[in-house]
Formats: sequence, C-alpha cells, structure tokens
Amino acid sequence: MATLTPARQSTRFLALYALAWAGGAMAYVPLLTVLLPARVETLAGDQAVTWLAYIAFCGAVAASLGNIAAGLFSDVIEHRRWPAFAGLLGYAVLTPLFGTVNTLAGLLVLIAAWQTALNLLLAPLAAWAGDSVPDDQKGLLGGLLAFAPATGAAAGVLVTISAFAGFETRLLLVIALVAAAVLPVLLVGRPVPMPQLSAQAAPSAPAPQPGSAARMWLARLLVQIAEATLFAYLYLWLREVDPRFDQATVARLFLVLLAFGIPASLLVGRWSDRHGEPIAPLRVSAALSALGLMGMALSESVTMALVGYGVFTLATGVFLSLHSAQVLRVLPSAARRGRDLGIFNLTNTVPSLVMPWLAVALIPRLGYTALFWVLAALALIAPLILPRR
Repeated sequence: MATLTPARQSTRFLALYALAWAGGAMAYVPLLTVLLPARVETLAGDQAVTWLAYIAFCGAVAASLGNIAAGLFSDVIEHRRWPAFAGLLGYAVLTPLFGTVNTLAGLLVLIAAWQTALNLLLAPLAAWAGDSVPDDQKGLLGGLLAFAPATGAAAGVLVTISAFAGFETRLLLVIALVAAAVLPVLLVGRPVPMPQLSAQAAPSAPAPQPGSAARMWLARLLVQIAEATLFAYLYLWLREVDPRFDQATVARLFLVLLAFGIPASLLVGRWSDRHGEPIAPLRVSAALSALGLMGMALSESVTMALVGYGVFTLATGVFLSLHSAQVLRVLPSAARRGRDLGIFNLTNTVPSLVMPWLAVALIPRLGYTALFWVLAALALIAPLILPRR
C-alpha cells in the first residue's frame, strides 16, 4: 500500500524554527545597533563615524558573500543542521573578541570573520524552511518570522540595562540568548519529512511563472531600501519634528510597533494560507508602506508624523516577514535552495550600501520631505512588479 506524503509540517517544528530565527536576529541586532557603535565611540572618539562607515561597509560585503557561500555549501553537502552548528560555534568564539580588538584594521578583519560565521548559521537555517514547510503553511511561517525583528530589538534593550554592566558581560549575554534560542531546533528539531519539496521532486512540481524570482527580488529590494533608510535616520527625523524625542523614547516606539506587527503578520499569513493568496498580502502591505511614507512627507504635526511612521512600520513588517516565506515558492532550483536564498539575502545588505548616498544627496538640500517622497515612490513600485498568483 502506498504511503501518503505528509501534507503539513508539525506545529512543534514550526515553533522551534521560529525561535531559532528570532535567535538569528538577536545574534546581530544588539551588537550592530548598540554594542559595537558604543565600543567604536570609545576607541575612535571623533573618528567614530568614519570607523563605523568602514566597518559597516566591510560587514555588508562579508555578509553578502558569506551568505551565498554558506547556502551553497549546505546545498552541496545536502545538510542544513551541521553547517548551522558550525556557524553558531564560530559566532560564539568570535563575538567576545569585539571586547579585545582595539584598532580599525583589527575590527575590519573581525567583522568580516564574524559575518562569515553568522551567515554560516543563518543561510542553512533559511534553506531549512524551504526543505520543510509546504506551500499551504508558508503564510503561517511568514507570520512566525515576524517575531524575529521584535525579539532582536528587545534583546538590544535588554543588554543595555544597568544590571549588565561592562561591555564583555553584555557580549556574553547576547551569546547566551542566541544559543538558548537556536540550539533547541538544532538539537531536537525533527521536521516531518517533506519529500515533495526535495530536488528529486522538483521536476514534477508546478513551475513558477518566468521571472517570478526576479520580480520578488526587486520588490523586496525597493521596500528594504525604504526600511533601511528610515531605520538609520528615524531618530534624527523625529528630533527635527519634536526636539523632546530622545533615544529611549525612539527605541520604545520602535519596539512597540514591531510587537504590534507580530499579530498582524500572523493574521495576514493565516489568511493567505486559507485563501490560497500568497501574493495579494504582499501587494497590499507594500502599498500601505508607501502610504505611510506619504503621510510622513505631508505631516505638519507630531501626531500625523507618528501615524505615518506607524503605518509604514507595521505594513513593512508584514511585507518583509511574509515575503521571506513566500519567496520559497519561486526559487528556481530546489537543489540550490541555499545558494538562491543567499542571492535573495542581497536585498538585506545592498540597501546598506545604497542608503547613505541617497540620504546625503537629498536631506542637506531638500530635507526629509523629499527623502520620504523618493522612498514612497520606490515602495509604490513594489506592488506593481510583484508576480501574479
């Protein structure tokens, strides 16, 4: 008697996977947004901005290349768990060194090695979802991935509280948080086998529309440019709107909006699964992102500015989390899933290279209003180029 192929992945594995993905965010958000800038400021003083620019550029290049290489490596050996283990170990060994290296050259070498180890963890983990989650659960997967940004932001807040004094102590705390989140899925995660998602099953699977992967890549890139730019300049813009905004207030606002994005992404993701509409929520959320940016450009009061920012952040959070899951539908090769996801990861790193030049070209001459209109135009293109069903 023929054995039926399991149709759904277990809730237990999905929960462990979501926890691990949140651990991946905790691995880099506190260090890159809070701890490393503070360390560089201590070491470099007036040259801190220049040091951070070099470090950010070097890190973005290493992350881009490292993610593709790590994904391809996990494809070739046909295993996701052990490369991720190796990446976690490398991350744990290299992270404490940020407290001992005290030269720019040393930090550049360290950030490149650290990003390589981090992406050896993240790339196989991303591909594992493609191996294990069927199409009719990808909306739910996208909703669960929305926990990651909020968790990363919460970890950034946690490591700055006075109870964890000392830079080295905070680095060790981050390592402990990441290990606690990632190890469960690596040690006891036992996904239901999904042979229909394997490379051997690919020839009999329905082929995506021609150009679907490229359209999904470009749409995410446009939204990510807007998100990265706003993330970098949010504090300065809010201070211009109302000087009473301080770092703590901005951090709390960002965390609250990310937290609201979790139930929104879960609800929309489940809706897309039930109705078989993976792309429609992406179109709507990208359009709402553009609407939020328009509201910010037109704002004449603090209230209107915050409403526009709230709409943008919530809609962008839904778009990015659901896109991360739905893009698994359109990858051209199941046998090279890890490599192809590494290419999609460029949409996360390239904006960091584009954003500074965009801001420098517009803000000094035309102000934040012009910047928001340009970002709104980019976000508005995204729903127009997304593939059809």
